[in-house]
Amino acid sequence: MTGRAASVRPPDPPRRGVRIAGTGMLLPEDRITNADLEKLMETTDEWILQRTGIRERRRVNPAKGESCWTISAQALRGALADAKMDAADLDLVIVATVSTEQACPSTACRVAGEIGAGAAGAVDMNAACCGFVYATNVAHDLIRAGSYRNIGVVGCDTLSEVMDYSTEGRGTAILFGDAAGAAVLRATDDPSRGIIAQAMHSDGTSWRHLYIPRRARDFPAGAEGKKLGVMYMNGREVFKFAVTKFCDLIAQTLDRAGLTPDDVDHYVCHQSNARILESARERFGLPQEKLYVNIDRVGNTSSGSVPVCLHELRSAGRIREGQLVMLVAFGGGLTWASGLWRM
Repeated sequence: MTGRAASVRPPDPPRRGVRIAGTGMLLPEDRITNADLEKLMETTDEWILQRTGIRERRRVNPAKGESCWTISAQALRGALADAKMDAADLDLVIVATVSTEQACPSTACRVAGEIGAGAAGAVDMNAACCGFVYATNVAHDLIRAGSYRNIGVVGCDTLSEVMDYSTEGRGTAILFGDAAGAAVLRATDDPSRGIIAQAMHSDGTSWRHLYIPRRARDFPAGAEGKKLGVMYMNGREVFKFAVTKFCDLIAQTLDRAGLTPDDVDHYVCHQSNARILESARERFGLPQEKLYVNIDRVGNTSSGSVPVCLHELRSAGRIREGQLVMLVAFGGGLTWASGLWRM
């Protein structure tokens, strides 16, 4: 009698850990100060500081060859140097951005080619200001599952290129600056390292509160006559969304991890507005040293915000192995996301 042998389920692969092996960033040299904006629109330094906490923001200079993909490549080179790795060791490059210069090729493909990543996979991810957190969550799970060992993740936006620096665009233009931040994620044999809780959410019904139209059909009803290629934001609605979701997201992530706010060593948060950051700090009773703020120096850098903060904290020696670090962001889409790491 013949028959097929009984199927045998293969053993589960050993559980991998994931570590952030290196970080890097690139801030363009050119600055837009509040004094500069006073010359372009009806505003004052005091008005901007009171509402946002921002003193200056950076801006790419195309005349210097700066663009989203060039500063992304420089940030990732820095992360690779910090990790003491060669670009050829990367299995995958993910660039989180809304500032891609062409529909094709992707920014990630250009970055991978520029740094010499060989035949590594390359893909862009668009989750607006949440992009880097979305991308690190995805990269982490690809490594944890055993599909990849080394992934470079970049968060970069050059939103100065879609700002209306007139009084009409004042409510948006005072906020945004340009920056790139990057991290190299690597597999490790220590299964305790990596993300212990995460969340990713969206509300696509509210997209009209923050958008960048490229064609006439992209405008929501009632927005006829506005300019193409310019960011539009309903500041009041986005502020309400951010204040509520920011705190709810932190609470949800802590609950999934079974931790209290005090258990986390650092909250690395998207720098959208100083008032929003302060509201979260007060709600959870966090000391200032646990919730990093750099928005006064760089503004809201969208996808670049969280990785730039992460790199500055690591470079200062404030984030150390074994600590618990929560990445938190919210942005257009509308989107909100978190990742709680054991470093």
